[in-house]
This record gives sequence, C-alpha cells and structure tokens, in this order.
Amino acid sequence: MAGLTPREKEGCRRLLTHLDIEDLFSVAETVTNRLIHVFSKEEAFDAIVTYSKSAEELLKRRKVHRSAIFKYLVSEDVTAMPSSEKSQLIQCTLDHWRGPSARPTTPSQKVEKEPESEPEPETLNCELLGKHFCNWFYALLNSQNPSLGQSKDDWGPQHFWENAVLKLSYRAAEQATEEYNGSQVSSLRLLALTRDERLIFNPNVDSRGLKCVPSPHGLVVVAVAGTIHRDNVWLGIFEQIFGLVRCPVGKNWKIKNVNLKILGQNTLTCEESQELPAVTLQCNELKMYYS
Repeated sequence: MAGLTPREKEGCRRLLTHLDIEDLFSVAETVTNRLIHVFSKEEAFDAIVTYSKSAEELLKRRKVHRSAIFKYLVSEDVTAMPSSEKSQLIQCTLDHWRGPSARPTTPSQKVEKEPESEPEPETLNCELLGKHFCNWFYALLNSQNPSLGQSKDDWGPQHFWENAVLKLSYRAAEQATEEYNGSQVSSLRLLALTRDERLIFNPNVDSRGLKCVPSPHGLVVVAVAGTIHRDNVWLGIFEQIFGLVRCPVGKNWKIKNVNLKILGQNTLTCEESQELPAVTLQCNELKMYYS
C-alpha cells in the first residue's frame, strides 16, 4: 500500500475538519474495513490518513463531499470556481498538495501580525507586497466568519489609519453605494460582511487578478479581484482597491483607503461568470486612483 505523503496527510487532516461527524466516522469505518472503531475526531483523522491507499482514493469517496473539498480549498487560499465538478476540485487539491512547498501553518495560526514593510519605494517589489498583503488581509477577514469554525484573529481599527475611508458598492437584487469615514466605522463595516452576513472572500492573486503600483503621493495601491461565497454557494465576484501607507512606527503597512465593489451572480454575463475574476483597471489608472 503506497499510502499518503506527509504533506497529503497534513492536507487531508485539514480537509476532513469540513466533514460532519457522521460522515467522518463513516469514512474511517470504510477505510479500515470496519476493523478499527473510532470514538473521537482525532482517532478518525488518524485512522483515515494512516490506512488510506492514496490521497486521490480518499478524495473520491462518496462521504467526502464536493462542498467539503471546496471549503478546504477556500481556507487554503486556493482559487477554485464554485461551479467546478468534484473531479475538478479533487485535481486542484492534489495539485496543491504536490506543489513546491507545504503550508506549515494551521488556519488559527496563519494570521499573526500585519504585513511587514518592504524596502524603500525606489526598490519596492509591489507584486510581492500585494500578494503578501492580500494573503494577510483576506485570511484575517475570513477568520471572523463563524461558519468556517476558525479561531478569530485580531481584526480591528488598529489595521487602519484614523482618517481611513471605505467606499462600498454592490449590485445584486438591489444596487447601493455606501461610504464610511474613520478607522473604527470602516473596520466594523467590513467585519459585518463576514461575521454577520457570513460572506467568504476568495481572492484571485494570479497575474490578472492582482495589481499593485506605487502612487505619486506616497500610497501603494493594491487592486485584487475574486469570488464571494456563503457556505458552499457562489454569490458573485468582487473587486477591491486598497490604498496603503507605511507606518513610521513599526514599519508596517496600514490601510488608508478601501474601495470594494461587489457584483451578484445574477448581474454577470455568461462570459464573466465562467472566467476567473480580473482587475478591470490598468496600472496607470491605479497610480492616480486615490490622488
């Protein structure tokens, strides 16, 4: 029996947390041919990763539902379309586990502090900063969603400048635009999206889904596009533009401006709903966005 690699075992354990307890125990019984009885989640995890012949075989099991695999990929910041078939999600998961490096952190550990500063603007690697910031921001914001069952990390106004401005527009069953001024109210409105409305933001940090440029006025502008979900339901897409300014104390980046646009799936064209979300603005437009 070939068994699972260490990385596959680690990934399977995280994926299995998205199964109901009945399904989890059922998978454990099937994998062990009912020769081993488990009485806790940890025992089930151990039995499944120890006695599964391969990761692919495990993922194909009937009780390992498509929704559980999708939720796992979202928690790992892996881009996957909500409309994907289970076989496609399985391949995406296997590719993730066979990648160049394992993710050493658990969901409750992956957000510890704000992204640290990059070099001075003349040597600033905007692409690296943008990816680092987006991984930090969306993991932190999504951790506030109670449906994910993650440890809630330190979200709050401390990540924003006092005079921060949030602009929010959305088009779904209705269309509206909102604006908020100040770090406290801006952070609370964004928090409500995940904590109260239970939205999950899945950013597309590929080349077309992420752009980052320095502006002429000292801000770094990060634009990112992605999909929005609630549980295992795809709701639509979003495009979010941040204006970041480095804090002189601690050398961390803090949020000065946020512009979030949400489009419900019923407002998208057939082509838009089938493609990965992409940033609509060009780099020269982003440079002047918050001027």
